[in-house]
Amino acid sequence: EIWIASSDDYSFVISNESQTGPGLHGEPGFVASYRPDFLNMPAAQVSGSPFSTFAEAERACNAFLGRLIIKG
Repeated sequence: EIWIASSDDYSFVISNESQTGPGLHGEPGFVASYRPDFLNMPAAQVSGSPFSTFAEAERACNAFLGRLIIKG
């Protein structure tokens, strides 16, 4: 499962990872990452990933977006 959203020049992705999935080397759960749309940079993981529930990951993305906008 993958959830993707863009807001205020940032893209956010939440994916449900398991230990048997490709590329995961840690605990299973909902991994959230972000990438500035205006820079050619790789995605960075949102602090606190992986999350136990999708709702936790979504709240973390919204809180992180708020910090990014304020620090602009």
